[in-house]
Amino acid sequence: MTILPITHMTLYKHGVGFFERRTRLSGEEVQLAFRVEEMNDILKSLTALDLGGGQVLGIDYATPQSREERLAGCTIRLDDTRSWRDLLANLRGRRVTLHLDQEEQATGQLLGLDELPDRQPLATALVSLLLDKTAHVQAVPLGRVLGVEILDEQGAADLRFFLETALGQETYRQVTIRLTPGEHDLLVSYIAPAPTWRVSYRLVLDAQAKGGPRALLLGWGIFDNRLEEDLQGIALSLVAGMPISFIYDLYTPFTPKRPEVKEEQRVAAGPVEFAEVMPQYLPAPTMDMMDTMRSMAAPPEADFYLEEMAEATQVTAKGEALGELFQYVIGTPVTVGRGQSAMVPIVSAGLKYRKDLLYNGSKLAAHPVATLRLKNETGLTLERGPVTVLDGGEYVGEAILPFTVVGGEIVVPYAVELGLKVSEESGSSREIRRLQFKGAYLHFEEWDMRWREYRLTNRTGEVVKVLIEHPRQAHYDLFETPAPAERTDEHLRFEVTVPARGEATLRVQERRLVTRQDQLQRQSYTSLMQYLKQGLLNQTVYNRVTAILKLWEKIAENERTLAGLDQERGKIYKAQQQIQGNMGALGQTGKEGAMRVRYVEQLEATEEQLKALAAQEIALKAENEQLQREVETRLKAL
Repeated sequence: MTILPITHMTLYKHGVGFFERRTRLSGEEVQLAFRVEEMNDILKSLTALDLGGGQVLGIDYATPQSREERLAGCTIRLDDTRSWRDLLANLRGRRVTLHLDQEEQATGQLLGLDELPDRQPLATALVSLLLDKTAHVQAVPLGRVLGVEILDEQGAADLRFFLETALGQETYRQVTIRLTPGEHDLLVSYIAPAPTWRVSYRLVLDAQAKGGPRALLLGWGIFDNRLEEDLQGIALSLVAGMPISFIYDLYTPFTPKRPEVKEEQRVAAGPVEFAEVMPQYLPAPTMDMMDTMRSMAAPPEADFYLEEMAEATQVTAKGEALGELFQYVIGTPVTVGRGQSAMVPIVSAGLKYRKDLLYNGSKLAAHPVATLRLKNETGLTLERGPVTVLDGGEYVGEAILPFTVVGGEIVVPYAVELGLKVSEESGSSREIRRLQFKGAYLHFEEWDMRWREYRLTNRTGEVVKVLIEHPRQAHYDLFETPAPAERTDEHLRFEVTVPARGEATLRVQERRLVTRQDQLQRQSYTSLMQYLKQGLLNQTVYNRVTAILKLWEKIAENERTLAGLDQERGKIYKAQQQIQGNMGALGQTGKEGAMRVRYVEQLEATEEQLKALAAQEIALKAENEQLQREVETRLKAL
């Protein structure tokens, strides 16, 4: 069987790999074996090209069935412990030639294999054969049969199918590439699940370097060979970034149900047109990124230690931009055994750095973190990974180096500064900034204020500078606060100098202007007096507003009087109804007539009361209308 070796492998961060296999061969087919769980990705991406002038005719693969399902129509089944006897039993009725001891042969139609119970089969079993062109049946002891030649084509085919099925494990599937006859230069590529590659970094610091502190950044790409073969001298690429990828079930057969449609008369359809596809943007051309190791090297007399380390690890990887991705192309062939993992150097660059103490209470309470600040001048996009920091040849801490594009800042917090403690207090308040009268409403402009105080205590014997990271608040502005030294997307950084064995305080105050409104009629004299004392109102406006409030109070008093008149009118109506009811039961003469006259006089009195109430009501409503006009006039004057 022709072996198609892997020549190039590209690994990504999201659990897939891109593989290329290439070799020169002659023949009409090549077989590849894949795990069952890989088949959907294989069918989605497998590409076969003959670069030698031949052609790829097609690609075949076994339909996904269990072993029993594949053998359902096979007439030959062999047990693992009695395959010879099972073969002779399964060949019953087929033409065979039995090769016997003493160089004898017998050809005919196999009747079967007879075994006696509770006996040793090789000693007692008999193979029966109907000899060709005779009616003679020959019985041969099984122990004399040395071999069998299957003369029936279907029987031989069934045996081969059984053996091929048994050869393939349940976890693997064979893919056959059909080729035209002759010589081929076959290139096969595909994607398949693969463990993500990782990266680990080393930062070696030299604070005494000429030109300022420098750090040697070393990066190693780590990957695993989970394939069922050794990788010999392959080209390896490691891609930073994350292309979109998914699993689509192309391997499992699926037959959807279809509606049943009856035959009907048809008329030929006219031509159909579709709009053309709009041209798409082409991907940006691939660019070779410069290898920065030599360009970043410092003078030998200043960085002898760093240069020794850089020379000890030769980096041949080059970077290539792939649109939204970045690829490390390993320049030397890579050899990794089956089931092994490897580390390949991908970054070696000297970078300037500075040390800072950064404090962020939401990330680490009470203490700042010793942090290295570098700029990514490696010419490479740096993938996220752990970094070990060495200073003066000693281990001083670890951190996670974030995903960083070329030119971006690298922030490496590697150790906690226990000699400096930070405590926080916070609060909020509201303060009226301005009042404005709009009709019958009082509009307030208020400062919504928040503050946070950082108290720093230095227990060391040296003056310390700390950068305090304060969260940025949307729509809030600083006031009565020192200007921040730095800004990030989410934080403001304030620099605080803390004396040796002393304390320092930073108070950050932020505010935003908010508005609200309230009915002027709901204001109290007390609140107005408070606004006057705060200078939000002058005396003239205060007098005008209080005059309007008094008018509203008079209107309210009249409204209460009117409500009392309505209640009194209701009582009179009720009394009249009672009198009228009593009158209906009285006669016109005698004592009842006299009583009836008194009821009439009472009714006349209530009518006079109603007239008086009506007059008072008219007067109060007129007064309120006049008062309301006066209120509106005074409101306009405000």
